[in-house]
Amino acid sequence: MDVYTETVEWMFQQLPMYQRVGAQAFKKDLSRTVKLAEYLNNPHKNFKSVHIAGTNGKGSTSHMLASVFQEAGYKVGLYTSPHLKDFRERIKVNGKFIPKKSVVSFINANKDFIIENKLSFFEMTVGMAFDYFSRVKVDIAIIEVGLGGRLDSTNIITPDVSVITNIGLDHTAFLGDSIPEIAREKAGIIKDNIPVIIGETQKETTGVFKEEALKHNSTIYFAQDLEIPTYHTDLKGDYQNKNMKTAIAAVKVLREKGWNIPEECLKNGLNSVKLHTSLQGRWDILQEKPRVICDTAHNTEGLKLVFQQLKNEKFQHLHIVLGMVNDKDLENILTLFPKSATYYFSKPAVPRGLEAETLREKASKFELEGKVFNSVSEAYAAAVNAALDQDLVYVGGSTFTVAEII
Repeated sequence: MDVYTETVEWMFQQLPMYQRVGAQAFKKDLSRTVKLAEYLNNPHKNFKSVHIAGTNGKGSTSHMLASVFQEAGYKVGLYTSPHLKDFRERIKVNGKFIPKKSVVSFINANKDFIIENKLSFFEMTVGMAFDYFSRVKVDIAIIEVGLGGRLDSTNIITPDVSVITNIGLDHTAFLGDSIPEIAREKAGIIKDNIPVIIGETQKETTGVFKEEALKHNSTIYFAQDLEIPTYHTDLKGDYQNKNMKTAIAAVKVLREKGWNIPEECLKNGLNSVKLHTSLQGRWDILQEKPRVICDTAHNTEGLKLVFQQLKNEKFQHLHIVLGMVNDKDLENILTLFPKSATYYFSKPAVPRGLEAETLREKASKFELEGKVFNSVSEAYAAAVNAALDQDLVYVGGSTFTVAEII
């Protein structure tokens, strides 16, 4: 095992990571992040930023904005989570992963402090990202919230603009079990005198956002109310239209703050998101004959959009490779899945992975029938094998399920 792999394994195992183990990794407190930032000489104060929260679409919106800024000639940091294949996907500059040696040197230099202060995986990763962006002197960093907003480790920055894409019922154990409660947590990224963009206008959340914006003297913009030109993006999936509107609204406000983003750069940036940022897992078409599509949607709102899109696809029979984690609201999620498909149930290879047999039993209550497989890769191979050229194979249910087949 090389030094980089050993370092990342230490980060994963030494201290719990929410994406792998769930609730025990969630820290409802910013004090340790603030302490780490001070120890690192507050690197986040050395660059401009955009802060993006939301239940769905924040990753795609972050990548769109990063691509647009790159196209406009800026040096752009991009911090997102979780990663699909390589930890370094979380920290990029102009689409290039943080070098392995930078990951190793950050942990080596700060390991004693990390252990002594019991920093979580997410806290140390945020510190690493901010330190790296400061060292390489990015012009701007696009920072995606990890979980929630108010108490998320990224929430020590004062951005040029805050963005909240939308609100749905996800991570209710941490953020509240109603839409207004979750909106309140995500509205925690609204800062004094900093404009905020709301991507999706929702009846239950508008009042919450307006109230928080007023409290912070923050000008609030609802993307749906703005006159926004129709552009195209290389990210497939009809649901990207909402994310694109949100990103364009953010660009309009950022221009007012002095950022030079010509219209041509906006247009080209939206059309080159994958090229500039290496984003994967959003309505990715992996092959034809049979057509294979994967998507990381894993909550009710995201999956509703995915299945709307699937209805537009032409195919003879649908095969679904499904793997999920064990803290999802299965009752509400499984009711969205089509009964006419053949299912290939598997467990993602993370501690939070839901046992495939448990998933099959739950699914059968919703008349979703299929077989259990020992791994995601085995389920995927069986689905592609069984599918005819005119069929469609969809892989999803969890970021981790998609990660194993990309």
